[in-house]
Amino acid sequence: MNKKEISEIKKQLTPANCNITRICGCYVDAEKNKKTELKEAFLSLSEEEMFKYFEIFKKTLSGTLGKNLMNMEFPLAEEKEGGKHEFLMKLRASKLKDDALIESFYDKIIENYDYPENYYIILVHAVYDIPGRTSDGIDMDDASEEIYEHLLCSICPVKLSKAGLCYNAEANLIQDRIRDWIVEMPENGFLFPLFNDRSTDIHGMLYYSKNAEQLHDIFVDEVFGCTAPLSAGGQRDSFNMLVEETLGDDCQYDTVIGIHEKLNEIIEAQKDSPDPVVLTQSEVKRLFEDCGVEDEKLETFDNQYEAVAGEKATMVASNITNTRKFEIKTPDVVIHVEPDKVELVETRIIDGRKCLVIPMEDVEINGIRVRMGGENGEESEEEFE
Repeated sequence: MNKKEISEIKKQLTPANCNITRICGCYVDAEKNKKTELKEAFLSLSEEEMFKYFEIFKKTLSGTLGKNLMNMEFPLAEEKEGGKHEFLMKLRASKLKDDALIESFYDKIIENYDYPENYYIILVHAVYDIPGRTSDGIDMDDASEEIYEHLLCSICPVKLSKAGLCYNAEANLIQDRIRDWIVEMPENGFLFPLFNDRSTDIHGMLYYSKNAEQLHDIFVDEVFGCTAPLSAGGQRDSFNMLVEETLGDDCQYDTVIGIHEKLNEIIEAQKDSPDPVVLTQSEVKRLFEDCGVEDEKLETFDNQYEAVAGEKATMVASNITNTRKFEIKTPDVVIHVEPDKVELVETRIIDGRKCLVIPMEDVEINGIRVRMGGENGEESEEEFE
């Protein structure tokens, strides 16, 4: 799914467009006990409750693609009889009216979800009557082409509200506030199946993780049978290691700067695309080639890539480079540079030492504007080892 397709589904999460048929919920305590459950038609909820649930569901479909939101494909083995994909298909087909299936779903999550506190599992069934669309992008509500039947699940922490004082209007006095257990915004969730090319794609799911560095790999594997991709930080670390190992002694300042500048150019060229810029193994290799890495350095690239990132692994360009700044770090000094100003930082050998040289103009020290006076009243350059 891309940004446009996710946005289209999120737009249905309003009272006017609501296509949710049924909602189920299970409150789980820190000892993994089911404390209470909810099973009813979504439209039977009060308006206030519906608005709160809509907020949670929208959050489950929010974040950065390739970072907080990840498209995952099911292995073929899981689509066979008895597989985890087949279970989700049965759950969807039941329209959440099969109590045994719902309890089994809760049990799968409780057994495999690593969370030390209380949480609330919310599962809804929805049916979206996909409107036809003209060539210029105008929806035709009376020309539906397909039904997108789907499940949306949100797993939300439940935490005790903070202690404090409050005003009691009836008694007209300040008193100790009653502490309640509050359902917070989701930590994890998923949409099944995918909504690709404005059509149902039963072979994949959209997975959400609030913390992009904690994807709950075991949970993803045990409940869905999918292999969680590298986290955003994992992709960055793998890419950095790949650069260092591929270039070896030739991992020079100018070459590394060139690689990141090329990455930023690729991202800028596709900034209007609803899809994130994803680099495959061959595309990362081509990136190195375009930046002047010698052929002999790339002879073992494929083996290094698979060892560092994993076979068939991809990398989201925005996860492995920073389009807003370059960070140049030494043991004692960290320099942040705007991408279009990186050429201001030069490398030189001065008095036998390797230095970074930066022109000193319009300098501030702790907010104080200063002038750097050199010999003969000229502006000087600051040097960093």
